[in-house]
Amino acid sequence: MGAQAMLKTLLYAVNSLLQRRRYRAALAVLKGFRNGAVYGAKIRAPHALVMTFLFKSGSLREKLKAIAQATYTHSRNLAYFVFTYKGLMALQSRLQGKNFQLHSFVAACVGGWLVFGENNHINSQINMYLLSRILFGLSRLAVEKGYIPEPKQDPFPIFAAVTWGIVLWLFEYHRHTLQPSLQSSMTYLYDDSNAWHDISDFLIYNKSNSQK
Repeated sequence: MGAQAMLKTLLYAVNSLLQRRRYRAALAVLKGFRNGAVYGAKIRAPHALVMTFLFKSGSLREKLKAIAQATYTHSRNLAYFVFTYKGLMALQSRLQGKNFQLHSFVAACVGGWLVFGENNHINSQINMYLLSRILFGLSRLAVEKGYIPEPKQDPFPIFAAVTWGIVLWLFEYHRHTLQPSLQSSMTYLYDDSNAWHDISDFLIYNKSNSQK
């Protein structure tokens, strides 16, 4: 049997396995791991690339290493979390015969504790990103359920005003309380724009070579 025939036979066996309902839950867990790894790399790599070259000093090798490390950590953690979450969901469904809303909360709590419970800058960014989203989601849910009355006017302008007011107040007077990456971004915008020597570091560069 030639190599091409063996490959064709192998692919047929794998595709047949993927179609079997008996292994669907386990296979969904594995694909969740795959999707978590891919998605984590896709969203972290460009973010780490921009933030590293914009704000961090060091050699090119050090910068590339930092980008690779951040991308790997985000990709790994998201893959581990999806694997844990889907695995626990499948286990609870098997034990109790069907899924309940509490299953999702419990599985995610366990995954969050195990995977995203370590206090590092990657997990901090992810957790804070989710916090902002769930606050929006819970607000909408509260309106839908009738727990709070639906606003007569769009509350978004008030939300924007309060958000920016608080963050700039914290930056100006309690900067240490903000996340380091946010501090870096706001320093570039609001502090670095107060200093220049000539046209080069006023318009072309943020800082002259002598300042770096």
